[in-house]
Parts: sequence; structure tokens; C-alpha cells
Amino acid sequence: MSEIRILHEAELRAGVALDLQAVEVVEQAFAALAGGSVEMPPVLSMHMPDVNGEVDVKTAYVPGLPGFAVKISPGFFDNPARGLPSTSGLMVVLSARTGRVKAVLLDNGYLTDVRTAAAGGVAARHLARADASRAAIFGAGLQARMQLRALCLVRPVTRALVWARDPGRARAMAAEMSGPDLRVEACADPAEAAGFADVIVTTTPATAPILMADWLRPGQHVTAMGSDQAGKGELDPACLGRADLYVADRLAQTRRMGELRAALAAGTIADDGTLPELGDVVTGRHPGRRAPGDITIADLTGTGVQDTAIATRALAALDQD
Repeated sequence: MSEIRILHEAELRAGVALDLQAVEVVEQAFAALAGGSVEMPPVLSMHMPDVNGEVDVKTAYVPGLPGFAVKISPGFFDNPARGLPSTSGLMVVLSARTGRVKAVLLDNGYLTDVRTAAAGGVAARHLARADASRAAIFGAGLQARMQLRALCLVRPVTRALVWARDPGRARAMAAEMSGPDLRVEACADPAEAAGFADVIVTTTPATAPILMADWLRPGQHVTAMGSDQAGKGELDPACLGRADLYVADRLAQTRRMGELRAALAAGTIADDGTLPELGDVVTGRHPGRRAPGDITIADLTGTGVQDTAIATRALAALDQD
């Protein structure tokens, strides 16, 4: 009987970075999902409102990969006040041939953070203008930082504004991320931040809109990645109505818990069978951005195929060491 590998966060951080390779691994995962052979069940999601917490369980089988991951991802949003991160979790990797457990990745949510940020990079690579140089980040937590880093990997971003409900956290993020090649400033007015940007990324657990449709202007791209539970929503539903192109990571999910859910309820967008998924754009089945003046929106709820892809990448990277 083969030994089950137990890998801890420090090892996984050493083996997997948020870099162009991570973006490409996640991009390939979306392409595989568009191919139709991936088995990805609905997300098992449990909301615990009395403790401001949630747990998601995600998985996917990708033919051709040696294993598949089952990921348990808690989010407890009062944790920062306790000196703890909001997210944690682990992944279990099983053999795609025998179903036996191959490894337990005690990543504390690190691999989820990487694959989530990498998905933002994929969306920007395919939907943002090639010359996009100014970003607005809504939120000032870890994922806000990682989304900005991922964006800088795929677009020539030189300036960014950060808006957060807590201005002190926005200032701290701006100070931390500013450097010779990237000027980052806190912004007290979300409308001003949105109007400034070529790319807007929303990274919060908001349950009421924080980005309004009236703030959008031609040529912008929006990546919304915080709405991963049915009660959440970061975008004014009218944003989707203003967009020239709406793209889901997985329509079956965004209909239930993404920005699409609220827009369908408000009647600002029609689910008429023409809405594409990110994998369709990656593979060229859908053209993506058609003109520099288009407004594009990517609705990222997080998919199990991303987890299997990044877990496979982690094991391969550590096997090479």
C-alpha cells in the first residue's frame, strides 16, 4: 500500500507561486471544462450566518490528469478581528485510476488563494484591453492583493486605486503594494476609483452592491469574484445590463450564487442560451471582447476544476524537487 503524502502550507508555498505558470494552469483547466469531458458536480455550500461563516466543498475530475482534488474551504469573516485569516482549508487528492487517497494538502487556503487570483488573471488576459494600465481594487484583504498581482502579470498595470469599507486597510494595502513599477493609492470614493480604472476587480464578501452601473465607462473590464454564496452580491444588477459581454466561470453556478443570480432576478440580463463561459473564450468558441470600447464582466464563483488543476500542479512541482 502506497504511503499518503501529507504536505503542509510551507512546502506548498515553496512549490507553487502566483506566477504566469499558475495562470496558464488555471487557463488550461477552463479550456478542459469547455471541452465537455470534465465531471464537476455542484458546489456543496453551507452558510452559517450566526457566526458569519461559510464552508464550500468543491471537486472535479479532469480526464487525463492522474488525480482529482476534493477541496474543503471555510470562510469565517469575523476572524480578522481575532487575529486570524478569513479563509483556510485543505485539499485531498485521490488517484483518478484507483480512487485511493494520494495526498492531503494542508495548505490553509493558500492553493485556493492562488487559483482564485490566477482565474482573475485568465479573465483579464482574455477580456481586458491589451493596453489596460489602471486598476481599481474593491476590497483590501489578501485576495485583493493577489488579484492585483495577477492582473500585473497579464496587463501593463502601472497605477491602482484601492477602495475598502475600512479606509485604514486600504491605506495599508496601498503602502504595501506600491513599488518602482506600480503606484498604488487608497481612494475614499468608490465611484472615483471605478471611473479611474481600465480594470475593476471586486474582492469582497458584500451582500449589497458596492459597484454601481452608472460608474462604468466604455472600455472597462470588471472581474467580480466575491459572490460565491447565494446571499452575496457585489455588483449593481444593472451592471450586467450595461455590459457588452458577460462571461461566467460556470453558468450553472453563477445562476445560483454569482452576480448573474441577482441580475436575472432584476431582469437586467436575459439567460437566453447565448451567455458564454470563460472556457469558451479561452478556447476561441466565443470571441470575447470585440471592440476597445466594450464593457466586459467576468463573474467568478470558483470552480472545482481550478482546485484539481492547482493541486495537480502542486504535486508535480514538489515531485521535481
